[in-house]
Amino acid sequence: MKLARFAPFLAGLLAALLLAPTARAQTLDRAGLVGKLCGDAGAMSEAGVALTGLALSGSDDDRLWAAPLARAAIERKLACDDSGAMLTDGALDAVTRTVRAAQGTARAPLLSLKNRPVFELADAAFALRAAPTAAQRAAALKTLERRPALIPDGLLDRAAAAEGDAGLKVQIEALAQTAALNAADPAARIRALDRMADTPTRRALTQVSALTKDPAYAADPAFRVAVEDATRRIERGIATGDVLATLYNGLSFASILFMAAIGLAIIFGLMGVINLAQGELIMIGAYVTWLVQQGLRAVAPSLLDWYLVLAIPVAFLVTAAIGIALEASLLRHLYKRPLMSLLATWAVSLFLMNLVRVMFGTQNLQFETPFYVTGGVPVIGDFIFTWNRMFAIAFAAVTLALTWTLVRRTAFGLNIRAVTQNRDMAACIGIPTRRVDMMAFGLGSGLAGLAGLALSPIYSVNPQMGQNFIIDAFMVVVLGGVGTIAGTVVAALGIGQINVLIEPLWGAVAAKVIVLLMIIAFLQWRPEGLFAVKGRRK
Repeated sequence: MKLARFAPFLAGLLAALLLAPTARAQTLDRAGLVGKLCGDAGAMSEAGVALTGLALSGSDDDRLWAAPLARAAIERKLACDDSGAMLTDGALDAVTRTVRAAQGTARAPLLSLKNRPVFELADAAFALRAAPTAAQRAAALKTLERRPALIPDGLLDRAAAAEGDAGLKVQIEALAQTAALNAADPAARIRALDRMADTPTRRALTQVSALTKDPAYAADPAFRVAVEDATRRIERGIATGDVLATLYNGLSFASILFMAAIGLAIIFGLMGVINLAQGELIMIGAYVTWLVQQGLRAVAPSLLDWYLVLAIPVAFLVTAAIGIALEASLLRHLYKRPLMSLLATWAVSLFLMNLVRVMFGTQNLQFETPFYVTGGVPVIGDFIFTWNRMFAIAFAAVTLALTWTLVRRTAFGLNIRAVTQNRDMAACIGIPTRRVDMMAFGLGSGLAGLAGLALSPIYSVNPQMGQNFIIDAFMVVVLGGVGTIAGTVVAALGIGQINVLIEPLWGAVAAKVIVLLMIIAFLQWRPEGLFAVKGRRK
């Protein structure tokens, strides 16, 4: 019944679209179009159809001229007088767009209930193709979504081709598919099904599955085959996307675990100190990143987008300095008393947490989102390659490469490995073990600060954030093998992927418990972890 009400409109619109190439070759009769706007309901319906045709296939000049007419008719800002019509906003002649006074008694045409949707469609079509802002075009798209069956064929394709906003372009293409699925032409519907199967999403699966209740599904064998084939392709694409999303999320979580654990692996492996303040050093790194952001906002706003890059040396040096001070003033005197060093680092953890709480408060910090960590790229199914997670992965990879180079290719790294394997023998050959301890503790603390920087775009930054990583970091270090970079990497990848696989099934808490039980069972079989350091100090 609803479509029957719009049958005359659809017939007129189809005629306008079929004659569009001829109309473009001729000069638009602007005066005649304005005259129809001032006519009866039938003439106004013809004018609305003509406006929609202009929105689809008119020249740029004609669309620019015609766009205000549809909006003026809807808002009753079109006044018909003895000289034609004028736009009341600015007192402009509707045809020539020159300023003039009203001639005689002016009246505002009133749209009937039948004609209003026609003009709203035309107005939305003009806005979608020519509105200056993405927000205005998005609003126009919302209007068109209410009547997908009435959208002119080709309008959305042209709008999508000209759209510069990636997110809005995806929405326009999705609506184009929906409109094509509701087309009267069976061939057009089959083509739409094929295009929809090429971009498989759960929304597309819902739309295609609903077509099994369409009368054409039972009446048209070709349409039924197309629906079934599209359903299979979409389901296959969704399954592939889910697998890729799980791997990507697991890799992202593994990169976070690695960043949190690599500094702890160096400290624990070298000195045997269980540094319970490592989580708070991660938190301080995030807070230093926020301070750099605020400093750039005040001093150099043009560089604000690059605060994550500029904060790298600052976060590392600040947390490394804190670590060196902690080792020199406190831990150096407690190496032979592991329980006391454990309690001391726990006390430092509480002190740093409460110090930050007093200075900055307990609320989450607000971070700007730079352009290079904003948005993502749709890949397949519902899998989106997000840039913020990619930043964390790439940052962890660069940190791994630099840390490995430092440990394996420098004299300082050679000293760290020597002290880790046999502290007494290293001291006998002249290696300053105390100085190595201090610098290694600073290195591990600086790496914790870099972990805080990497977490700041994707995690809630507050005084308690470090507590959420210390247990996971220790699990990675113990599973990988104390003091080994390769073990830290492999353990982080394993724990990250397993956690992401289990969490959707039984929840985050159950996932952590299951992972912990798996690690305990593994250590019963291999107490030294995945990779053992030769001659590790007992």
